[in-house]
Amino acid sequence: MKAEIIAIGSELLLGQITNTNAKFISLKLAEIGIDVHYQTVVGDNPDRLDEVIEIAMKRADILIFTGGLGPTKDDMTKETIVKHIGTTLVSDDEALLYIQQYFKRSGRVMTENNKKQALVFKGAKVLANRKGMAPGMAVEKDEVRYILLPGPPHEMEPMFTDEAIPYLLGVTGKQEVITSRVLKFYGIGEAELEHRIQSILEKQTNPTVAPLATADAVTLRLTAKAKTTDAALKLIAPIEEEIRLLVGDYIYGTDDDTLASKAAELLIRNGWTLAAAESLTAGLFMAELAGEPGISSSLEGGIVVYNEKSKVEQLGIEQSLLAEYGVVSAECAAALAENVKRTFKSDIGIGLTGAAGPDPHDGKPVGTVWIGITSTDAETETFKLLLSGSRNANRLRAARFALYYLIKHLTTKEGQS
Repeated sequence: MKAEIIAIGSELLLGQITNTNAKFISLKLAEIGIDVHYQTVVGDNPDRLDEVIEIAMKRADILIFTGGLGPTKDDMTKETIVKHIGTTLVSDDEALLYIQQYFKRSGRVMTENNKKQALVFKGAKVLANRKGMAPGMAVEKDEVRYILLPGPPHEMEPMFTDEAIPYLLGVTGKQEVITSRVLKFYGIGEAELEHRIQSILEKQTNPTVAPLATADAVTLRLTAKAKTTDAALKLIAPIEEEIRLLVGDYIYGTDDDTLASKAAELLIRNGWTLAAAESLTAGLFMAELAGEPGISSSLEGGIVVYNEKSKVEQLGIEQSLLAEYGVVSAECAAALAENVKRTFKSDIGIGLTGAAGPDPHDGKPVGTVWIGITSTDAETETFKLLLSGSRNANRLRAARFALYYLIKHLTTKEGQS
C-alpha cells in the first residue's frame, strides 16, 4: 500500500518549526512495509487543504494528516476533511470526559471552544490521546483510509505507535517489512565513497544502497524488503560485508552511532580513562564527549591551552620544542597528548593544535590542524588535517576528526588486548 503524509500548519511553511512528524511517520511505516511516495505541507487554509486532499486521494491508499485538531479557529483539519468522508462530526464522550478531567486536574477553566477537540467523524475509529487532549481518528471512504493525528510530536508519536500502527496492521495485514542498516563513515567524501562502491551501486536491487552526505559525515543506508526483519537483515549482511571489504577503514559506526557515542562506548567498555589538551578547539572535543551518558567513568579531565604561554606554564611543554617546531606541528600535538596524559594520570591522552582562521597562525595556512593521541603501551600517533571552511567550522571539524582518530586508536587497542 502507498501512503501520503500531509502536514497542516502555516508555522511549518514559515520555517518557525521543523516537520519532524513526517520523518517519524515515514520510518514507522517503512517498518511495516507501507511505502511513502509523497509528503506534503499545507498552511491553515481550508481551500488549499481541500486541493491537497483531492490530489492525494488519487495517488495514495492511506492519507495521514498531522496538525489542525486543536480548539482554535485556524484548526480546521476535521471540518475540511469531513466533506470528503461524506459524514458528520460528533462528540466522543470518552474524549470529552478526558479533556474535562485534564482541566480539572490542572486547576484551569475549560473554555467552550475546547469541546471542539472532542469532535470526531461519525463511525470513525477513535485514536486515544494519552499525552494531550485532541483524539485522533481513522476512517475509510472509497478504498482510501484517512488517519488524523495531532501536530505536537509528543502527542503524535505515541498515538501513532500505540494506536495508528495496530490499526494499519489490522486493515492491511503485515505482508512485508522494510528494514534498513546504516553504515557511518568519516574521513571520506560522498563522491569518493560512491566511486569506490560503484560496482555495488550498479547491481543493487534488493537490498538497495543509498549514499547520503551530512554536515560532518557520510552514510550508506542499506535497505531490504522481506517477509520478516530477520530475513531482511540476512539480505543486507552480504552487501554490508562487501562494502566493509572495500571501504571499511572509514566506517566508524552503524545506525544510531555518533562519533562521540562510539568513542564513549569504546572507552567505557574497556574501562579506559582519557584526558585532553585543546588549543584551537578550546574545549569543543571535551564537550562532544561529555554529552554521552556514562562518560564520567572515563573522562578524567582536560585543559584549554590556547596560547603558547599556557602550553608551557600549564602543561610543561618545552619552550625549546615550540621554538624549533612551532605550536602548529606534529611535535606540539604529540607533546600535548603525552603531557596531559601524565598530568591527569589517564590511560589515553589527546592533543589538538592548529590554525582555525581567519588568518594564518605560526606560519601555517588556515585550516592546518595537528592531532596527537597517546596511550599506555602504545606509541604516540599524530594526524595532520588540511581543512577548508570558516573559523568555527574548522574548529568543530577538528574536534570531530579527533573523535574519529580516537575511535580508530581505541579499536586497534581493543583488538590487541
